[in-house]
Amino acid sequence: MLRRLFLHGLFGLSAVLVAGTEDRVADLMARMTLEEKISQLVQCSSNDELTGPRGERSPLMAEIRAGRVGSLLNVVGARETRRMQEAAVTGSRLHIPLLFGLDVIHGFRTTFPVNLGQAASWDLAAIERAERVAAIEASAAGVHWTFAPMVDIARDPRWGRISEGAGEDPFLGSAVAKARVRGFQGDLSGPTHILACAKHFAAYGAAQAGRDYWTTEVPEITLRDTYLPPFKAAAEVGVATFMCAFNDLNGVPCSGNRWLLDQVLRKEWGFQGIVVSDWGSIAEMVPHGLAADLKEAARLAALAGVDMDMEGQAYLKHLPELVRAGVVPMAQVDRMVKAVLEAKAKLGLFENPYKYCDEAREQRDMLRPEHLEAARDLARKSFVLLKHDPAVLPLRAGARVALVGPLADAARDQLGMWEAKGRPEDAVTLKAALEARLPGLVVTAPGCAVSEASRDEFASALKAAAQADVIVAALGESWDMTGEGHSRSKLDLPGSQQALLEALKATGKPVVLVLFAGRPLTLEAVLPQADAVLYAWQPGTMGGPALADVLLGDVSPSGKLPATFPRNVGQIPLYYNTKPGGRPQPAGPREQYRSNYLDTPNTPLFPFGFGLSYTRFAYTDARLSSPEMGLDGRLTVQATLRNLGDREGDEVAQLYVRDLVGSVTRPVRELKGFQRVRVPKGGQVALSFELRASDLAFTHTDGSFAPEAGRFQVFLGGDANAPLVGEFTLRAQ
Repeated sequence: MLRRLFLHGLFGLSAVLVAGTEDRVADLMARMTLEEKISQLVQCSSNDELTGPRGERSPLMAEIRAGRVGSLLNVVGARETRRMQEAAVTGSRLHIPLLFGLDVIHGFRTTFPVNLGQAASWDLAAIERAERVAAIEASAAGVHWTFAPMVDIARDPRWGRISEGAGEDPFLGSAVAKARVRGFQGDLSGPTHILACAKHFAAYGAAQAGRDYWTTEVPEITLRDTYLPPFKAAAEVGVATFMCAFNDLNGVPCSGNRWLLDQVLRKEWGFQGIVVSDWGSIAEMVPHGLAADLKEAARLAALAGVDMDMEGQAYLKHLPELVRAGVVPMAQVDRMVKAVLEAKAKLGLFENPYKYCDEAREQRDMLRPEHLEAARDLARKSFVLLKHDPAVLPLRAGARVALVGPLADAARDQLGMWEAKGRPEDAVTLKAALEARLPGLVVTAPGCAVSEASRDEFASALKAAAQADVIVAALGESWDMTGEGHSRSKLDLPGSQQALLEALKATGKPVVLVLFAGRPLTLEAVLPQADAVLYAWQPGTMGGPALADVLLGDVSPSGKLPATFPRNVGQIPLYYNTKPGGRPQPAGPREQYRSNYLDTPNTPLFPFGFGLSYTRFAYTDARLSSPEMGLDGRLTVQATLRNLGDREGDEVAQLYVRDLVGSVTRPVRELKGFQRVRVPKGGQVALSFELRASDLAFTHTDGSFAPEAGRFQVFLGGDANAPLVGEFTLRAQ
């Protein structure tokens, strides 16, 4: 009883005693002035950590005490968030608690592989576990809300933000989106659960020329069948918030796109949570040319359905005037405010605004042993073996190793971009891990810098190689060569790394290439210079031990590419589920007047879903349960997966379907199922996939979404080039 009276006195809210969230929010809104309502729609960043450009404004604490801020981002730490929360709940008239948000993209203090690397695991349970760890650690530091998952489909590796998503495929992307939302949010019942945010809505990954913040032109059928499904999947599992994208979509910036935010998101999908702008994206409608000034931008965003203005000041400065003039209806503002207050209520912040401000838990919950083990496990599963010589990998016991390359001992680069509160001193590098596992057998030399052209250090690398039986070369991108604002027009190894690799190969010693990167690189010139190639992405805090586990043969690599690797930049965009075209390239020799390049094959260097292992797998006895299926029916695809080698291994079995004839042209293949399975050495596992008619649906020219009767092919195997299993007919009745 005393606690209830205290809360009532502290907040001045009789609604605290009301059982239902709706009643509580309605009671509070009845007490609010227009300015107080609009203040709930304002999100400001800490002065200390900025993740975008910002303009001048009043001192932050003064704004909080005046009740002019509803949410903060980039404020971290139980003590600091409590200090600011106290200013809000004791200083402002209605004592409404703040929401604290942060970009928790691939871990908080325990950093996991970059998200594209996580997707390469195809392990949904491990990905969900990673976000559970991130939520535990972030919530312990006072964070209520993460601006993740990024669920953009990306088919252009020049775009730096491809590293933040799950790659090119809507089926895999949707499955990963659901796992990540579940990991962050749980049921939002406890202090370790945080609000998730599906971003960037929408088609940000289709930015022209792979340039960040740039324009997109996507036909509606492609938008609905390729770019929207992961967002819809996130909404279906209850994601609490959405973030609109920077780009203009078909001529209308997403922050003012009423069709996208109101028609699709709210009316068609029934989403009722918060839509937050990206950093200053409302104001950016002025340089886009959609709005003449900040006031007009505020009007467009509010009417489109953007509920919260992140670091733009458009709502704070102009929304009161727009409402009083009748330009923006009061009912629209009430809907926006209601979404924000309901999110705070779901987190229990009205009952206890300091629920996430526990300094003891903050100390206890960072870098827990089980968190580090989860990071190590997911890193191991993310590595993709692109080339393999069994005589070279795994490393032979007792072999002397020359570990060379600028990324062998680069803790900061290992963490990648958007490392949240990950620290280089927490990261265990490949050098540290190999030296611990192979005492006295590792000699190291950087050989060169990541991006400089100098060859001055080649001699030290060659000297190390002369003392060794095998060379492990750690090459690739630095942390700041990928991620937001880091698009690249060339995707080969930067600086003098290619020349270093060639010099190492010329020694005649076997070369194992470990590639660190946040995106697909063009590796056609690289492959001949190495006997084995392991793609490590940017593997996070425990990347070194995970790599040692794989290089030394404790674990067989099992990652599969979530994005196609092109031979060269001229092939981009390149993805597996393309349309066939009217003059497709024949299976045999190249022909004139076909859809061919003059100077390179059409095929990728590595297809979507590709990845080798230390063992070999065979798919046998593949069959369909029936040659036909009705619109309300289903069929199964079955096979036996055999391990032909002498060691246990994990395989990702992938099911693809082709709709041979449709009322609109259909892709040559579409992923419709996958299973990550462990097969004992010399053993076998039964595979079974279920296909329903609804799995074959697509968007039609009239906007409907349904399957069509006709013939379909089914493919099953270890990548997008999986062999044909058989055909079936989908009956109309």
